[in-house]
Amino acid sequence: MTAAATQYEIAGLDAHACTNDPALAWSPLRVNAGGRSFDTTPVFDTYWRFAARRQAVYEARLVGKPGPWTDDPILGAHRFTNCFRAADRVSQFLIKQVAYDGPQERDNLVFRVLLFKMFNKISTWTLLEQELGELCSSTFDIATFSAVLDDAFTRGQRLYSAAYVIPPPALGGQRKHINHLRLLTQMMETGLPDALTGAPTMQRAFELLRSYPAIGDFLAFQFLIDLNYTTVLDFSEMDFVVAGPGARDGIRKCFGPASAGYESALIAYMAETQEQHFERLGLAFGGLFGRRLQLIDCQNLFCEVDKYARVAHPTITGLSGRTRIKQKFQPVDTATPAWFPPKWGLSTAPENPSHDRSRVR
Repeated sequence: MTAAATQYEIAGLDAHACTNDPALAWSPLRVNAGGRSFDTTPVFDTYWRFAARRQAVYEARLVGKPGPWTDDPILGAHRFTNCFRAADRVSQFLIKQVAYDGPQERDNLVFRVLLFKMFNKISTWTLLEQELGELCSSTFDIATFSAVLDDAFTRGQRLYSAAYVIPPPALGGQRKHINHLRLLTQMMETGLPDALTGAPTMQRAFELLRSYPAIGDFLAFQFLIDLNYTTVLDFSEMDFVVAGPGARDGIRKCFGPASAGYESALIAYMAETQEQHFERLGLAFGGLFGRRLQLIDCQNLFCEVDKYARVAHPTITGLSGRTRIKQKFQPVDTATPAWFPPKWGLSTAPENPSHDRSRVR
C-alpha cells in the first residue's frame, strides 16, 4: 500500500510530556492507521528510543569518535543494523562498488545488482571480480562462473551471507549456486531489465521480481530496494513496503495481535509520524544527513526492535517466540563509509560524485 493512501491520527499525546528519561512511567497511546485503531505497548516507545540511540552510535562512529559509543547495555553488547538500510556495510558496498563503480548501462546494472544479491556477500563478489574481471551481462557465462564458485566451495569458502536465507530455485543444478546463476540467466533472458524500467509503480516492479522461481515477498522487496538505489529505477522509498518476518514480529510487539494484516499500514504510520514521536519523547534524531526514515527503514527498525525487546521487554512476545539475541557486537577497525545514491542529493562526503546518467538506457 502507499503511504499517501493512509490517514494518520495520534490520540493521547497530552499525557506524554516530552522527556529524555526512559524510566518515565509508560501509558499507552491509541493510534489510527489503515482505517482502524491500535493500542500501543511499551515496545512502541522503545522503537523510537532504540532508533535515536542506534543512529547516535552510527553518527559517532562516522566522525571517528572512540568507543564505547553508547551507554545502552543492550546496544553495547549486541549487533544491530543501522536505522537506515542504505548505511549498512553490505548496502554501502553494493551502492558504491556494484551499482556506481561499474558499467552504467541498464542491463549491466540490473545484472550486477542481482548477481550480488543472489549471494549478498562481499567476499563472493570480490572473488568473482578477482578471477573474472569486470562483471558484465555481456560476458556472463554460467560454466565459467560456476567453476570459480565450485572451487571456492570445495575449499570451504562460504558463498552466501547469513543475513537471510535465499532459497535455491529448482532449476536442475547439483549445487545451490548453480541454480541461482540459472535463475539470473532466466531473469535476463526473459527481459526483466526492460520490464522493470517500464513498470509504472514500485508495486508493479515488485510483482515482476516476485514472479520468478523461489523469489518470495521478502526477497522480491529486498531486491527491488537495491535496484532502486541505481540509476535504472527512481521510485520514492515512500511508495510501497512489504513487511518481512522479523518486521511482523516487531509490529506485533508494538501493537499486539490486532496488528495482523495491517503491517504495511503500521509501517507507513511510523514513517509519516516519526517527527511527532521523537519530539514527544524528547529524542534527538536528525535523520540520515537530513533524510527522513523511509518505509524500508521503518520496516527494518521493526526487525531490530523485535530483537532488542527480547532483552528489554522479555514478557512481550512476538510471533517467532525467540527470546535471545544471537549476534554479539564486535567493532571493526575499518572506517564507517557514507556513500549514498547521488540522486538522493545528500551532502555527505566530498568523494560522492555526480554520475553521468546519460549512459543509462
